Amino acid sequence: MKADLTAAMKFFSKAWSYVEQAGLLGEVVWQREANFTEFTESELLREHAWVALCSGFRESAVRRVFDHVSLCYCDWESAEAIVSVGEICCTTAALRFANRGKLLGILSTAKYIKNIGFDEFKQSVLVDPINRLQVLPFIGPVTSWHLAKNLGLDVAKPDRHLVRVSERLGFRSADDLCRELAATTGEKAKVVDLIVWRYIADNPRQLQESFA
Repeated sequence: MKADLTAAMKFFSKAWSYVEQAGLLGEVVWQREANFTEFTESELLREHAWVALCSGFRESAVRRVFDHVSLCYCDWESAEAIVSVGEICCTTAALRFANRGKLLGILSTAKYIKNIGFDEFKQSVLVDPINRLQVLPFIGPVTSWHLAKNLGLDVAKPDRHLVRVSERLGFRSADDLCRELAATTGEKAKVVDLIVWRYIADNPRQLQESFA
């Protein structure tokens, strides 16, 4: 099937209208401004936790508890701060998020960053982001793209929603779709990813109805 850029643009226009009308432009601004070369230790800890918790769970469910989890983990102040009260972090976070394995994974990431040093780890991630991020708990071949994108790398994640849209429109991959749309609209691929993903995630029937 040949890639249909016209249909892709029509779908993106619907997605953009939804994000705008739903009052979600703050998410777009955040993703536009995320600078991969300048991510901080706090941002790494927070975004790792977000991606780890979202893996296998509905994003909306994680969103409801994430402020509580953040507070439990010292609001991502530093790896050292989290490690110093690690068991308390996990125990209090479990009051709202019961998957202790993931909560311990967040603590393990803080321990790893504390031991290796944030600056050293960041430099290795800047050189080889997709592979280096996979050393962190709950970050694998798919979620590494999600984490890299959230840290500011201009890529699209191979999320199941985006993959399905890409396939329906004849594109080779989610990244291919988002880069084509980015080139046409002047947006960044990571922002296109966010807009299309948010539209489908919040309106799952739209995918089926748009390509019926």
